[in-house]
Amino acid sequence: MKIERLSSDKIRIFLTFDDLSERGIQKEDMWQEIPKVHELFTEMMDQAYNELGFDATGPLAVEVFALPAQGMVVIVTRGKYDHHQYSQLGEDELPEEVYEMEVTLEQSDSIVYAFNDFEVLIEAAHVLHRHITEAGRLYHYRDKWVLYMDPEEIDANQLPSLIAVLAEFGEAASYTEAVLDEYGKVVIAENAVDVICTHFKRQD
Repeated sequence: MKIERLSSDKIRIFLTFDDLSERGIQKEDMWQEIPKVHELFTEMMDQAYNELGFDATGPLAVEVFALPAQGMVVIVTRGKYDHHQYSQLGEDELPEEVYEMEVTLEQSDSIVYAFNDFEVLIEAAHVLHRHITEAGRLYHYRDKWVLYMDPEEIDANQLPSLIAVLAEFGEAASYTEAVLDEYGKVVIAENAVDVICTHFKRQD
């Protein structure tokens, strides 16, 4: 489980499928009201508080993105605490935890990985080049290099090895193609892996 802060009121949590299976949770369980999912969410919020000081009290919007062969990205956005709702209660009666969760689930077959360092992306591209040549679009978005791959460009048998390489060098991202097209800058429109390998040498 990996947690990062996106803003003062928003965090992102990356869960691998191992994280889920260790807790006896299936991907399909994530949008069901069952005890072990609630326990996982409580564990995530405890870790977010301990690592980032993120206080999850109050209404929360929870977005769950299922990624192919990678795991799940959970975006938690903290809303404003509604003091009027509890205005008739005394201070001692205020609930300790107010998880007013609004959960939405999206599943994407797209493969999206972000890289902080272009040199690391070059290294990843040279390893990927052993498996694929005609795939990938490269964006620059939020000070990161984002490699987007359409699953139709990839042989399904190669997917696990590609994900393993991407996960070693980059970080799974939940950006959609629409968001990248609208807010990101297209750096390489097609065959990004091959173009990077052609123009940039891997450092020893």
